[in-house]
Amino acid sequence: MVGFRYMMLIGSVAFAGCAPVETLVSAPQVTAEKSPERAASQPFDWRKQVPSWFAAVEPFRVIGSKEKGVYFVGTKGLGMYFIPTKAGHIVIDGGMPGQGAYVIEAIRKLGYEPADVKILLNSHAHLDHSGGLAELKERTGAKLFAHEGDRSALEGGFYLGSEEKADMNAPPVKVDRIIADGEKVTLGHVTLTAHWTPGHSRGCTSWTTDVVQGGKSYQTLFFCSASVAANRLVGPAGQSGAQYEGIVDDYRKTFAVTRDWRPDIFLSNHPQFFDMATKQEKLVAGDPLAFVDREIFRSFIAKTEAAFEAGLVSQKLKYNAIMSE
Repeated sequence: MVGFRYMMLIGSVAFAGCAPVETLVSAPQVTAEKSPERAASQPFDWRKQVPSWFAAVEPFRVIGSKEKGVYFVGTKGLGMYFIPTKAGHIVIDGGMPGQGAYVIEAIRKLGYEPADVKILLNSHAHLDHSGGLAELKERTGAKLFAHEGDRSALEGGFYLGSEEKADMNAPPVKVDRIIADGEKVTLGHVTLTAHWTPGHSRGCTSWTTDVVQGGKSYQTLFFCSASVAANRLVGPAGQSGAQYEGIVDDYRKTFAVTRDWRPDIFLSNHPQFFDMATKQEKLVAGDPLAFVDREIFRSFIAKTEAAFEAGLVSQKLKYNAIMSE
């Protein structure tokens, strides 16, 4: 089974976190030119393989007024968000390990004090979104809020169901408050509502809040993810099995819940999901509502659901082929 395990490792590495929807259906194939044992033992260079996750972007206001807005403080390939209030500030996601300092510098560039960050929220416990949380927590003193489903992975610093894969580990970080589906978090003038959208991770949590621009309120969604990515949806008896028990039902539950969502603004932890580059160009050109798009999420979630179903079929076929060898 060495070849199979290596194939799974390569697939995990290529898709770890949340790959773009277009890449989710087919996984890379193992070639005869490489030794599986040797390749699998080599440390994975995230910076080399996914440079967009480390490409700096100047922080900017997505929507709202200066003191009552939502700001992007992430990289070209990773979405991290900053929400200031007079009672303290909120940060959503921490990027890769080592990127806590990047987020802190972005907050300073916007004219705010990182020490005033009071709440850290995490969309899900994968290293490209939870990796910087421990550093952010240590340097700001903020409290981390997360769903119980991701607590063990956050505090253990591992990718749930792939604990043996060191390349997918993140610095452990203590969860200070468990958030339930539908629970509201309020700080100053800002209230965010938690939406449990499991599958991509066991505790995957999306958030919504209302932001005022030009006297009108816009519902803003920070979507967790619903891609298959590195997840095992099925597995043969006697082997590792699914990533976690109930994962397929969780994905389908999330698709059922989100299918009718129509947020005014769709944001996510990977900017390509909501075409940030195009929208940012419009923003720079003078359109304050550049990120308002009530149709993009419906299209996104439909494509993601189709990719999930195709991925499920593909994984079943691979496992059946292996079992018949």
